[in-house]
Amino acid sequence: MIFAFCIFIMHDFHLANEIVKIAREEAQKNGLLKIDKITIELGDIIEHGESISPENLEYNINLLMPCQVQVKSIKGNTWKLVSIEGE
Repeated sequence: MIFAFCIFIMHDFHLANEIVKIAREEAQKNGLLKIDKITIELGDIIEHGESISPENLEYNINLLMPCQVQVKSIKGNTWKLVSIEGE
């Protein structure tokens, strides 16, 4: 049962890692030293037969970069980093 849970959130972790990488790049371009909040639009993305869960995505982003995460549901099968806030 634990193995199945790990597989379920691994694809969420992969997307979280990609989002964090892009957020850090954008923060650096804009002179931010710390990211306090990110806002993401998330559609119905299926990876390995499972939908990306907004809750798991938020959890995994926080594992990689503790900050406030806002996930807005959108139509379609895509995602978008909408904004980052920080200092």
